Amino acid sequence: MYEYHVEGGFPIKGTIRASGNKNAALPCIAAALLTDEPVVIRNLPDIEDTQVMLEILAALGGTVEKLGTNEYRLRAETVSRRDIPLELSKKIRASILFAGPLLARCGQAILPPPGGDVIGRRRLDTHFLALTELGARVDIDGQFTFTANKLIGRDIFLDEASVTATENAVMAAVLAEGTTVLTNAASEPHVVDLCEMLNSMGARVSGIGSNILTIEGVSKLGGTDFRLGPDFMEIGSFIGLAAVTHGSLTITDVRPKDMRPIRLAFGKLGIRWDIDGTTLSVSAQQDLKVNSDLGGMIPKIDDAPWPGFPPDLTSIMTVVATQVEGTVLIHEKMFESRMFFVDKLIGMGARITLCDPHRAVVSGPSTLHGSELVSPDVRAGMAMVIAALCARGESVIKNVYQIERGYENLTQRLVSLGAHIHRVSAC
Repeated sequence: MYEYHVEGGFPIKGTIRASGNKNAALPCIAAALLTDEPVVIRNLPDIEDTQVMLEILAALGGTVEKLGTNEYRLRAETVSRRDIPLELSKKIRASILFAGPLLARCGQAILPPPGGDVIGRRRLDTHFLALTELGARVDIDGQFTFTANKLIGRDIFLDEASVTATENAVMAAVLAEGTTVLTNAASEPHVVDLCEMLNSMGARVSGIGSNILTIEGVSKLGGTDFRLGPDFMEIGSFIGLAAVTHGSLTITDVRPKDMRPIRLAFGKLGIRWDIDGTTLSVSAQQDLKVNSDLGGMIPKIDDAPWPGFPPDLTSIMTVVATQVEGTVLIHEKMFESRMFFVDKLIGMGARITLCDPHRAVVSGPSTLHGSELVSPDVRAGMAMVIAALCARGESVIKNVYQIERGYENLTQRLVSLGAHIHRVSAC
C-alpha cells in the first residue's frame, strides 16, 4: 500500500504528453477476443485498470506480449475458458466488457458481479437488455451467465445511453447474423475508438460518433494494428491543476474535437487555453472568475452523456471552482454518490454547500489547508491531489491505488512539472 505526501503552493510548469484513453483501452482489450489473429494496441496507458484487463484476457486463454512502451500484441487464438476469475472481476467494473466478445466468440460468458469505483448505483440492466435482444439468455444466481446458440441482429433501442452497454452490444453484434441498429447509443470518443478498431478488424459499423449505430454482422474478424486516442479526462485534470496552481502547462498529443464540451465548462470559471494542431497550452495568466449567466444568474456546470460535459470531470471542476472568484452550481446528474467527497474539501477550508447527493454550490476563492485525505475513486482521488497541490501546507492522501487505476505514472509526471509530491510506502 502506498500514499502520497504533498506539499502545496508550488505552480506547475512544463510539457507533458497526453496518455492514451483509459476508457477506450478497456473495451479494445476485450475486443481482442473477437478474433484468433494478433491485435496490436498502441498508446495503451500503463495503469492498473489496463493491467487487470490484460490479466483477464490471459486468464481466458489469450496471450499478452509487451512490444514496447505503451504497446502490446494480444492474441486469442484459442479461448480456454468462458468464466472471468472472481479475483480479477471484483477489481474492475470493466470486466463486464468481456460478456459481448465471449458470447460472440464462444456462445457463453460467465461473470461474477464486477467491481470498480464506489460512486453510487451503476445499473447493469442495459447490458442484459441489449444482449438478450440479440438472442442471449441471462441467468443470475450469484453471478451472470450469458448463453446463446446464435446471435441475431435486431433493431434495439437502449434504455439509457450507457457507454459500456453500447460497447458490449457492438462487440456482440459485429459477429451476429444480420444487421443490428442501436438507437440511443453512447457516442463518447472512447466508443468511437472501439468502433474504429473493430472496423479495422473487418467489422462493418456505421454511424460512428452518433447515437444511432448500424452494425452489419460478418462471419469473421481479423487482426489489426490500432492506436488509441488521447485521454481527454486526464487532459482536463491537468488543465484544472495548472489553473489552480497558477502554472503554465503544455500538453501534446491532444485531439482538439474531444475538448469542445470541456472548454465550455472551464470557460464558465474564467479558464482558457490555446490549441495549435495537437498541442494545448494553458497560460499562467487566467481570469479565475466565474462568468455569470445572463441577468447575473449563478451558472451551472452539469454533466450529461456525450457531447455533454463528461461526468468523470465533475469532481475536478468542484475543486477548481474553490479557487475561482464567484459562485457556481456543480450538478452531477449521473451518479448519486460522486459528490460526497466534498466533505474533505470543506475540511480543507472550501466553501461548499452540498444541497443533495447530486448538487453542490461552490463559492470561491477559498484558501485550502493541507489535510489527511482518502481517495474514494479515480476522479475524486485526482481532485484531492489537485486540492493538495494548491493548498497551504502538507497533505497525505491514502488509498492511492484508486487514483493510479486511471492516471499513468502520476507522481513522476507531476514531479517533472515542479509539483512537490512523493509516493511512499504506507507501512
